Amino acid sequence: MTARTRRRRTSTLAGNYVLLIILAIIFIGPFVVLVSSSLKPATQDVFSFPPDFIPRPPVVDWFIRAWTVIDFPRYLLNSVIYVGVMVPAYLAVSALTAYPLARMRFRLRTVVFFLFLSTMFLPGELMLIPRFLVVSELGLADSYAGVMLPGILSAIGIFLLRQTFAGVPQELDDAARIDGCKEWGVFWHVMLPAAKPAFAVLAIFGFISVWNSFIWPLVVLKDTSKYPIALGIAYLTGVTGTDVRSLAAGTVISLIPVLVFFLVMQRHILEGMKGAVKG
Repeated sequence: MTARTRRRRTSTLAGNYVLLIILAIIFIGPFVVLVSSSLKPATQDVFSFPPDFIPRPPVVDWFIRAWTVIDFPRYLLNSVIYVGVMVPAYLAVSALTAYPLARMRFRLRTVVFFLFLSTMFLPGELMLIPRFLVVSELGLADSYAGVMLPGILSAIGIFLLRQTFAGVPQELDDAARIDGCKEWGVFWHVMLPAAKPAFAVLAIFGFISVWNSFIWPLVVLKDTSKYPIALGIAYLTGVTGTDVRSLAAGTVISLIPVLVFFLVMQRHILEGMKGAVKG
């Protein structure tokens, strides 16, 4: 390798790192502003220009206020309940729907798949009224079940898992059947382990979607004690008015479970990618 080629490769590598650093600043910047605002004392301007990101001195008063001025623990617990029920149910329903569409042979299989796929092009707001009518007819309005039931089936989950299952080599199926596995055994012992990275991705998407759900709970719920954390923070805005520090503190608290869940599931994604590279 000549010196000129080495210099060119070094320049390209340095340019890539600079670009990545700029992108990281763009994406992390709003979170830094949020945390900074939640720690600033009342005497320090939140909207100063040029921006001042360093609290002088840092205070936790706004976190205490956000936690106590509304029933924050209750809203947090509600979101944990919604996530704890909806995400596993969402993954299970998506997997059980995607597997026959990917590995079984039956009439109109492609038509059924495209019918599921077509729902991805419908705006979520378009489905609010039909969902509300169905939930009301079932007597589930203003209940935990009414919030959770419409969210356990998703076209994107079916699509991703169907593509993942379809990519599993047929030889693995044949080997499992030779060993005595029936259809359920193939699904449980072959397909599910092979789709582990896809499940991790779907779990992250599902967690974030449920944790940040706002419109549907607002439509179906009347009892504020059943509100998820996103609605609770909106309620905090109404209680505290223009107190952006308390609002920022409440938002930071609500983001902590999302970050923890993402870090946990990211490990599973990376392990699956390593296994794929080795294979």
